[in-house]
Amino acid sequence: MVAVTAAQFDTPGEAERGFEGLRAGASELTARITHVRDGLGWIWVVPGTRALPEVRSSRAYERYATCQSAFRRFVVLLGKQPSREPRSPDCGNGRSG
Repeated sequence: MVAVTAAQFDTPGEAERGFEGLRAGASELTARITHVRDGLGWIWVVPGTRALPEVRSSRAYERYATCQSAFRRFVVLLGKQPSREPRSPDCGNGRSG
């Protein structure tokens, strides 16, 4: 896992639409690198709306420069993801028939 999101999604389709929006704007993403509150290290955070991060690193990095590099790798990986058709609201519920 490279990153986590602060948003919670009610359906797989909502999550996929959120990911698609992030993927489509990967080249424009900028991060704020900040010291973690309860511990040692640095995390990167892409600011979002309503004072919630859009996405952030899944772990803290010991060095500031390592955190910067991790964010750059995240952007590259995100940009390489193929575009997908979002699921319909009833897909992926694990039930057949």
